[in-house]
Amino acid sequence: MSLLDVRDLRVNYQGIEAVKGLDFTLESGETLALVGESGCGKSTTALALLRLLPEHARTSGQVLFEGRDLLQLTPRQMRQVQGSGLGMVFQEPLSSLNPVLTLGEQLTETLLTHTDFTRRQALKRAEELFGLVQLPRPAAHLGEYPQHLSGGQRQRVMIAMAIACEPRLLIADEPTTALDVCVQSQILELLDSLRKELRMGLLLITHDLGVVRQQADRVIIMHDGLALEHRPNAELFTRPTHPYTRGLLNASLGRDHDQHYLHNRLPEIQVTRHGGQPNQYKVSSTHYGPGHAPRPGSHDGAPLLQVQDLSLGYGEREVLSGLSFEIHPRETVGLVGESGCGKSTLSKALLGLIEPRRGQIDFAGRDIATLDPAQRLAWRGQLQMVFQDPYAALNPRHSVETILDRVQRLHGQDDANLRRRAREQMLDAVGLARNSLERLPHQFSGGQRQRIGIARALIVKPKLVICDEPVSALDVSTQAQILNLLVELREAFDLSYLFISHDLSVVRYFSDRVLVMHDARIVEQATPHTLWQNPQHSYTQRLLAAIPGSREAFIPLSRSLSFAVAC
Repeated sequence: MSLLDVRDLRVNYQGIEAVKGLDFTLESGETLALVGESGCGKSTTALALLRLLPEHARTSGQVLFEGRDLLQLTPRQMRQVQGSGLGMVFQEPLSSLNPVLTLGEQLTETLLTHTDFTRRQALKRAEELFGLVQLPRPAAHLGEYPQHLSGGQRQRVMIAMAIACEPRLLIADEPTTALDVCVQSQILELLDSLRKELRMGLLLITHDLGVVRQQADRVIIMHDGLALEHRPNAELFTRPTHPYTRGLLNASLGRDHDQHYLHNRLPEIQVTRHGGQPNQYKVSSTHYGPGHAPRPGSHDGAPLLQVQDLSLGYGEREVLSGLSFEIHPRETVGLVGESGCGKSTLSKALLGLIEPRRGQIDFAGRDIATLDPAQRLAWRGQLQMVFQDPYAALNPRHSVETILDRVQRLHGQDDANLRRRAREQMLDAVGLARNSLERLPHQFSGGQRQRIGIARALIVKPKLVICDEPVSALDVSTQAQILNLLVELREAFDLSYLFISHDLSVVRYFSDRVLVMHDARIVEQATPHTLWQNPQHSYTQRLLAAIPGSREAFIPLSRSLSFAVAC
């Protein structure tokens, strides 16, 4: 008997069939990966297994856990299973942990609810669990609050809570999203060691195919609520049968890829829906059309941005220390490093949101660090930012038209007709319909929201755009669309980019040069090819070694991908 046996699982949510007849099994000690783009039904499946969907969601089929159908249990019976049989690691630990309770209180609550422990025994077990998940100060962390910990440490706390009662099945929903590559490697290694030590079944939900290749025994590829492909790991990566799977594999920028935006586009998956008929899947060509290949950045003449000996700190702590670099017109410079190394602080300093202690920030020949507030506002239109989270970066109460119009008016664009025309042209440029102006952010997908964020940054015609993790929260297929769009916009508007990311494979594809930050300093800078072939600094070598997965066995793209298959 399998640990988990799911038969014909269907979920109807708000009139939409989110999961359409899903079948799979999971054995003890096995890792099964559930892969697909946002909205395909991955998280809905996980919540259905745990019976955590809203009351108005209708679920049918069978979910047999150790032979018992979870869908038929009473709420009280289900709570008992949730505590001792099933564990869940949620995607965003900061929103999952209570900010007003200590970590010890939150973990002991789980133990006191589902075990016969006394409070003293629960506290002792909580300290043991913090040690098990390799938190550096287990006893001290019990009295701390979530906001005192880094992102990776908070994720470790979530894992400790999920395994507190030693569940037989652990569901991990995007457990490494938005974590830097070193912390991601540690979390994945921890989950794998716990799986082996506790003989758990692990259902890993992710859009990162490098993680899947490294961790999973079997893989289910989902789209539009359907399982398009269900294969052993090795077979999926060497002999994918579905065009959607092929598109995902080739759009995924693995550790060993050698692609670069100057030489090829990323393939995009195009889905055609015909009412009740099966979807048709087609993968776009990776070749640039005649006259459409991007031009390399120019190093002739003065740089657009020149930073010299920039240092910044809070109290005794130095966050940036002696940074010097430059960005030339139409150049893309990638910036990589672990969480807390100073990447986002640098972007705030460049935008004039934080005053440096010393150093110069010369933009188009002028030291912008010395500008007064009025001069800074007039200048700021030349340097704009695309933020990491397309959900949090947009005001949910404002229409797209209001979001763009406020930026235009702030930067002195007084003619209402000209503003309206510019908004329509910008939506054309980022690939959104003009009637999008009337809609609110919640009416768009994650990729569409990121397009709105890009439109907001470009509406005032900047020369330099800071992209702060612009694709880290996006699935593989949407990531390819946004990266292709950024390349096209660079050509159309003669932009320069500072591209901040923890995903080194994305930086390798998208950058002309790469800066590596560590411990508040830039420790290495080189072209992507040089950095990958011959990294000089030990920290750069560790970063590259931590990238999950490999592209060696990925199916190479054929010269023509104009096929379509029904599922």
